[in-house]
Amino acid sequence: MNRLILPTLAALIASPAAAASGPFFSLGNTDFIVLLGFLLFIAVLVYFKVPGLLMGLLDKRADGIEGELDEARKLREEAQSLLASYERKQREVQEQADRIVARAKQDAELAADEAKADIEASINRRMEAARSQIASAQAAAVKDVRDRAATVAIAAARQVVADQMTPDSAGKLIDDAISQVDKKLH
Repeated sequence: MNRLILPTLAALIASPAAAASGPFFSLGNTDFIVLLGFLLFIAVLVYFKVPGLLMGLLDKRADGIEGELDEARKLREEAQSLLASYERKQREVQEQADRIVARAKQDAELAADEAKADIEASINRRMEAARSQIASAQAAAVKDVRDRAATVAIAAARQVVADQMTPDSAGKLIDDAISQVDKKLH
C-alpha cells in the first residue's frame, strides 16, 4: 500500500495544479476536484483491500513460478542423470564393440594361420605324391630298360650262339643239359 501512495503523492506534487488560477482548495478549481476524485478512488481501493488482493495474486503467481522452477530443476536433474546413464551405456557399448572387433581380428589371424598351415600341408602332400610318382616312373623306366636290355642281350646271344653253333656242339649241349636235369631231379 505504501508503494502506491508514495508515487501518487509525487505525481500530485509535480502536477501542473499550481498553474491553475485562483485558490487551489475551491470546488471551482478542476485540478482540486481531480485530486479529490483520485484520493477517493485510492481510498475505495484500500477499503476493499484491492492492494492486498493484488499482492495475494502476485504472491500466488510467484509461488506458481517458483513451483514451475522447482519442477524444471527436477526435470533438468533427471535429464542430466539420463544423459549420464546413456553416456555410460554408450561407453560400455563402444568398449564391447572394440572387444568384438579385437576378437574378430584375432579370429581372422588364427584362420589365416590355419589356412596357411593347411596350404603348406597340402603342398607337402602333393610334393610327396609327385616324388612318389617320379620314383615309380623312374623304377618303371629302369625296369623297362632292363627288360629291353635283356631282350636285346638274349637276341644278341641267340644270334652269337646261332652263328657259332654247329650240329655237333648242339648235340653235346643237349646231352649236358639232360644230364644236369637228371642229377638235379635225383
